[in-house]
Formats: sequence, C-alpha cells, structure tokens
Amino acid sequence: MSLHESVRRLSMKDFQYDLPPDRIAPYPLPERDRSRLLVFRDGLARTAAFSGLPDFLDPGDLLVLNKTRVVQARLVFYKASGARIEVFCLHPHAPESDVQLALGLPSPVTWECLVGNAKKWREGRLELRHEASGLVLQAELCSRAGEGHLIHFSWTPPGLGFGQVLELAGLTPLPPYIRRAAEPSDKKTYQTVYAREEGSVAAPTAGLHFTPALFRELEEKGIRHRFLTLHVGAGTFKPVSSPRIGGHQMHQEQFMVERSLLDALLERSGRLVAVGTTSMRTLESLYWIGCKILQGHRPPVGDVLLEQWFPYQWNGPLPSSRQCLQAVADYMDRQEAVALQGETALIIVPGYRFQLTDALVTNFHQPGSTLLLLVAAFAGPGWKAAYRHALDHGYRFLSYGDGSLFFRQDDFRPDV
Repeated sequence: MSLHESVRRLSMKDFQYDLPPDRIAPYPLPERDRSRLLVFRDGLARTAAFSGLPDFLDPGDLLVLNKTRVVQARLVFYKASGARIEVFCLHPHAPESDVQLALGLPSPVTWECLVGNAKKWREGRLELRHEASGLVLQAELCSRAGEGHLIHFSWTPPGLGFGQVLELAGLTPLPPYIRRAAEPSDKKTYQTVYAREEGSVAAPTAGLHFTPALFRELEEKGIRHRFLTLHVGAGTFKPVSSPRIGGHQMHQEQFMVERSLLDALLERSGRLVAVGTTSMRTLESLYWIGCKILQGHRPPVGDVLLEQWFPYQWNGPLPSSRQCLQAVADYMDRQEAVALQGETALIIVPGYRFQLTDALVTNFHQPGSTLLLLVAAFAGPGWKAAYRHALDHGYRFLSYGDGSLFFRQDDFRPDV
C-alpha cells in the first residue's frame, strides 16, 4: 500500500480525547507570557512558564512566526423588523482576490461570507452605521457561493479602505468554541504583539504568548527569530466530518514568504522552531514547492499552489532540504522577486515526513481536528500522553489557553 493510500485510511477515532467545556479558556491571562508551557520531549512531559521558553532552546536556533493580523471580520446588521443578521467575511471575491490588496480597496467590494440567520434575509440591502466616524455601510445579498454567500458591500465615506471599514464597524472573530460575545479588549488580546499583515479571520494563537521582553531574552541567548505570513481562514475550525481523513477537503490559505527568510533558513546553525501550526505548514510547504521547481514546474512567483496530498504522492528519492530551499531562492532571484506568494492546502497527518521543522510551539487543539493531526504527526503517539498530562494538571485549552513545545519524535534532521 502506498503512503498516500495508507494516510487516507487513518481513522479519526484515533484522534479524539475528552475535552471538558470548563477546560476551554474563555479569556486570556492578563500577562501573555505567564501562560503555562508544556514541554514534551523523548516521551516525557514537564511544566514550565511560557516565559521560560529560552531555557529549552539553544543558541543558533531559529524561530519562525506568522505575522498575519486578524481583521474584525464579523459584522452585525439589524433589519427594520429587528431581526439580527450576522455577516462573517471569509474571502474577497471582486474586484480583487488577494486578501491584503482587497482590504485596501475603496467602495464597493464583493466578499464571500457566512451569514447567520440567513433565512431572515432573502433580499434587499442592510445598513450599519458607525456614529463616531460617520461610516454608513450597506450590504446586499448577491448569490450562494461555496459554503456561504456573495455579499456586495458599499459605504460612505468612499475613500476608506475595506479593512478600515471592518476595523471601525466589525467585531473580533472569536472561535466558535469561545461561547461569549466579542468584547473591545479582544481587539488587542486576540492579536499577536508582532501582527503586521492584515488578512486573517483567526489568530495564529501560539504567538499570543510572546511579548517584547520574551523576544529580548531569546535574542540575548543567541536565539533568532524571523517572520512569514499565512492568512488563517475560517477553515482552520472546520471539523473533520468524515470517518477517515481521506474524505476531508483541506482549506487553502494564502501565504507570503520574503526572500530574506530563505537566506535565514539556509544559513541557520541550529534547530528550526515553528511557532504555530500555520508557520509549520508554510515552512513545510516551502520544501515541497522547491521539489516542484526541481521537477521543472515554473509557477508565477505570485501564484504558487501546493495541493493537499502532494507530499504523499511523491515517487522516488527526496531532494535534500538545502536543495529545495536553494531552488526556491534561485527561482525568486531569477524572477527578481522579493517575496513568494501563493496558497497552500497542505495537510499534515501521521505518516508525513518532516523536512524542515525540528520543534513546534503551539497551543492545545480540538479533538478530531486537522491541527491535532498535525501535532500527532510531529510528536508521534506520545501526543496522547502529552494531552493527558495537560488535562491532569489543569492546563487551559484552545486559543486563549496555555502553550506547548514539542520536539520532533524521530531522529531525522534536515541537512541544511
């Protein structure tokens, strides 16, 4: 049986655990880096403070973090009848599909959205007013699209970009398992301190624990950090509804990797530490994009795509990590590109062979989720012991919960 066939047969029953609702953190701690950190290595778990992360890393190690910024993607409208209609902006549709460019566009724009209480809104325009700024936003239902609807937005004053409109009128898109309304404080706490590039509808939550003081401690120890961008979509919360992982359609997410990151990856002397599952998926995607380039694939540097199952369908010997990273760097240089942009649908499940990442900083994830599958692929069967330790010792779970540091369970090291 091929690797592709075997991983598609993985039963989702093997990636479940009992998560009591009271273990889901509804709010963050007042101090980000005072969360707890579960360190799991060689089958053993120990507890530390997240501020102690530098103690478990070595000089020369390189952390890579996702600098995406969460947009205030939830809009609440009221019909004349009083019916509450919630619109959750997912993806830009027209006149631009690149999320960062789309957020800068003036009125009008069209987005694919989820609509709450859609049965109460069959036609007509809805209006939302932000009195303090004078913003008047109108939404018109166009048609069904994917899992949601196409919504045409227009507003005055027209000079505002759509990102500014959302910042003024929108609410923080808290995950569905946080069962409370978004509050003004979430605009800050559900955002990393290094967030820069607008485009996500969910936070890269592993990064929520980092503070300027922690970055200084890491630098003082000789542990560097660099950034990439992957805009997290609502699909990150999409449950795996099929009994086997092969029936799950992984969502595509837009990423952007600067040329300077390739140099940092090629020049590093220590371990590569992915901060968050989004950083890991982007880093591992870089390797496979390099494989495609070595095969002769020549995508536009602004329109790269990595398919969900590509790594599992690879035949023959694998190129080295250095070969693939250098192939991407050389390709960007030939195109005189300062950044590589595209989308990845990479799914990481047990059976995946990690090519770049040596350690993973992450939070604790939902049972039966693709995020938990990624952790299981990285930590091996020991993930169950790690999660049992966290449950037995009062850790806080999910987005506003505590953090973890996993070291890769196999002995394979990239030859960069």
